[in-house]
Amino acid sequence: MDSQSGDSNYNDSSIPKVRRNVIDMIRLCGVPAIPAYLFYDIDMTWAEDLRKKFNALGYKTTVTAILLKAIAIAQRTHPIMRSALLPTGQVITLENITAGFTVERFVNGEPGVFFGTIKEADSKPITEIADELRSFSEDEINENSELELQHWFNKMPEFIRKIILFFGLRVPQMRLHYMGATFGFSSLGKFGARVIIPPAVTTATFGVGVVEDRPVAKNGKVEIRPILSVVLNFDHRVVDGAPCARFMQDVIKLLNGGLEEYVREELDRLSGMSPTHNPAFLAN
Repeated sequence: MDSQSGDSNYNDSSIPKVRRNVIDMIRLCGVPAIPAYLFYDIDMTWAEDLRKKFNALGYKTTVTAILLKAIAIAQRTHPIMRSALLPTGQVITLENITAGFTVERFVNGEPGVFFGTIKEADSKPITEIADELRSFSEDEINENSELELQHWFNKMPEFIRKIILFFGLRVPQMRLHYMGATFGFSSLGKFGARVIIPPAVTTATFGVGVVEDRPVAKNGKVEIRPILSVVLNFDHRVVDGAPCARFMQDVIKLLNGGLEEYVREELDRLSGMSPTHNPAFLAN
């Protein structure tokens, strides 16, 4: 509740309950991390063409869904990028690849950051990833079990929250159950932000902005290409820069066409179901 000082031009207010989870994650996971950053400008021409193919078939998807798919696939062959350091000093490798992301929701008029997860993002169809993203953004909080649990947790007394978080961070089974994301993802692209540097709440946490047309040099000529700025915030306690750079090389290769082999079956299936089917449609 706000209170106004009688002799000062300011209001006092407490931190809204709806923001408790994100503050806990930053304090308990982000603060102990030793963050380091890799910055990339990625040519999204192929990814944008892929998005348009899905849309033309009547399945609206987003660059975010495609990006989550690429990151998840790259994590298959880079297990260090899906490892986590427990407060006990134990390093665990998470075997079930899970995309973790932030989503803003309003509760009683107060904006708060909630966390969503998409399990098996590496093997899940892109259309299904896009549907799950929409669910976290648009469904009522009580219609989404993950959001409902966080909303309930926000309202718990602080000392109980601290006890749960204490064991949740130290016991691998609880860590996997409550914080199973193998990578984090935060985007402010819909607000026009070029990039965001998020807290390192996982060993690999991505910050992305908006896809925008920019002049780039290609084959000695200046061309206008859709470019996405991406920041990888990695925890230097767990991984060094070179393995992260190799991981990012694979992510970029996937976004530049390497995803083709992973989505062709899905596109073929959707094309057969769509009234807009055209045999030449899937040609590059």
